[in-house]
Amino acid sequence: MASMMEVAEFTNAIETEDLWRVYKIGNDIEVPALRGLNIQIEPGHFVALKGRSGSGKTTLLNCLSGLDRPTSGVARVLGHDLSQLNDRQLTRWRREQLGFVFQSFGLLPTLSAYENVELMLRIKGVRARERHERAMYCLDLVGLHKWIDHRPYELSGGQQQRVAIARSLANQPLLVLADEPTGELDSETAREVLGLFQSIVYDEKITVLMASHDPLVDDYVDTILQLRDGQVAS
Repeated sequence: MASMMEVAEFTNAIETEDLWRVYKIGNDIEVPALRGLNIQIEPGHFVALKGRSGSGKTTLLNCLSGLDRPTSGVARVLGHDLSQLNDRQLTRWRREQLGFVFQSFGLLPTLSAYENVELMLRIKGVRARERHERAMYCLDLVGLHKWIDHRPYELSGGQQQRVAIARSLANQPLLVLADEPTGELDSETAREVLGLFQSIVYDEKITVLMASHDPLVDDYVDTILQLRDGQVAS
């Protein structure tokens, strides 16, 4: 199926210029979550976004995914200036070019592992045979071929996160945004999941930006961006 949105040419997978996000509390109080942020992330890199709670990690991910609008500045992702896209265009762009992985897995409990992954392709309008082939490929990639018929409650936390990763890859994204994906996993399982991310970045030639508090992340990523008070710490 042809893409509804052209893949733009880009040098950096992610680029921000003087990016601000200021939240208003009441009539008089303004709280800046991002303060003139400038970052560049090249394609095909595994990057960790680290910092204390309140440093701006989740706000940045929301701005980069178009789920939140910056107060000012530019967020350019996969060659698209997100400020130039309306809500409908942003929805299509997320569906076609982005993947998401969350701390809480976010799987639909009544669906099997296979159905959770295949659903993303149904939403995109992919034909049945292509859906099946792609869903199986993604589940094989994360080592869950034997568990495709299991529902989330029949899987361990690590297996559930692997399903979530497979689901994030279903639409063949150019960029995966992950928010604390090892937050609910023990250390051994976290290492397995991080190793999986690392392999996927290199084998599938995609970019992964992962917000995390987990110190284990440092051993697997190419670059660490440390945020402090909405800015990259020097």
